[in-house]
Amino acid sequence: MMDYVNAFVSMLNGMSPYLLLGFLIAGVLHAFVPSTIYSRYLAGTGLRPVVTAAAFGIPLPLCSCGVLPTAVALRRSGASRASSTSFLIATPQTGVDSIAATYSMMGLPFAILRPVAALVTALFGGLAVGHWERKGALGDVAGDANYEFSELPRGFWNKVIETFKYGFFDMMQSIGRWLLIGLVVATLITVLLPDDFFSTYARWPLLNMFIIVLVAVPMYVCATGSIPIAAALMLKGMSPGCALVLLMAGPAANVASMFVVNNAFGRKATIIYLLSIIGGAIGFGLLVDYWPGLRETFTAALPCHVMQHGMHASWFNTVCSVALISMIVVALGAKYMKSYQIKHNKTTAMKEFKVKGMMCAHCKANVEKGLAALPGVEKVTVDLAKGTALVEGSVPDQLIIDCIEDLGYQYVP
Repeated sequence: MMDYVNAFVSMLNGMSPYLLLGFLIAGVLHAFVPSTIYSRYLAGTGLRPVVTAAAFGIPLPLCSCGVLPTAVALRRSGASRASSTSFLIATPQTGVDSIAATYSMMGLPFAILRPVAALVTALFGGLAVGHWERKGALGDVAGDANYEFSELPRGFWNKVIETFKYGFFDMMQSIGRWLLIGLVVATLITVLLPDDFFSTYARWPLLNMFIIVLVAVPMYVCATGSIPIAAALMLKGMSPGCALVLLMAGPAANVASMFVVNNAFGRKATIIYLLSIIGGAIGFGLLVDYWPGLRETFTAALPCHVMQHGMHASWFNTVCSVALISMIVVALGAKYMKSYQIKHNKTTAMKEFKVKGMMCAHCKANVEKGLAALPGVEKVTVDLAKGTALVEGSVPDQLIIDCIEDLGYQYVP
């Protein structure tokens, strides 16, 4: 039992200072940078808006489901389909929080290559979509939805408060559970798998990469939560190229995101989106494994001491770990307490709709805002934990269902 505890605490101590820094920067970006600035610079076709979209998206701490309403909003606010696709590919692969955590657990080479790979794959996907968009070969997209960017709080101190609320509460609600799951999975890998487990399969790195893609792409894993898993697998003999495939392909797509992209951008754009992510991940993975000297550089840079000796971390790391876990517990506790209150405060006038595809606070806000804008709706309450939307008012059920699907989610009868 102590082996599991030691491994978990070791990884947590190594990541926590960098995660807290990343969450703080994420809060600053959210509270001080106007969201409308994105649509202003992403309109038009050609290389510039595609590059700008990828550059905007890389530092943003949005997961593969949280980025969806933002990308759709960009599209419906004047951004081209090419730049919106570029933003959609680049953003979930990385972020300020995951870059910091990647450096702490996997070393500087991974921390540098991860955003570079996200940029390149986003440019490829965005330019490919732009090429077919100019030829008129992508077809129509879904109609407009009642989505607007959130306004920034007014006043410096209100922005400071929003910085900490978003960074250390809202984001903890969004990715806290997935971060803990990633740490637990990494702990199990560290303790249960023999140290030479992947050495047996080292002769077939391309096969390993395809297997990782088949497992990672359909499931949901956030950019930060994938880090301890990739680091643990590397310590068990997985090649750095395969680990990079997991870091790129896992966070960039899942079943829910593919449904939304298909609904908002069209089937051909969705195919380009998936091929860009998969092709980019495998291409960079092969580059790392086969370019002379790169494999050794990435393997040597893996800070194994973080996981092996993290129990002897400084008091600062320990304080950061306690603070991080406390914030996650508070945020998730509030989330599920809200779910309990919604269940017991439900009135007979409320209609309940099951919504599939909501995975984070961004999804919750998107559905609430979209439904609240419908004529006749008096009150909307979304229970993220249970995946339901409670709507009160004189509005036809079909109109609510259509709105849910226009926003990119699935109504489940």
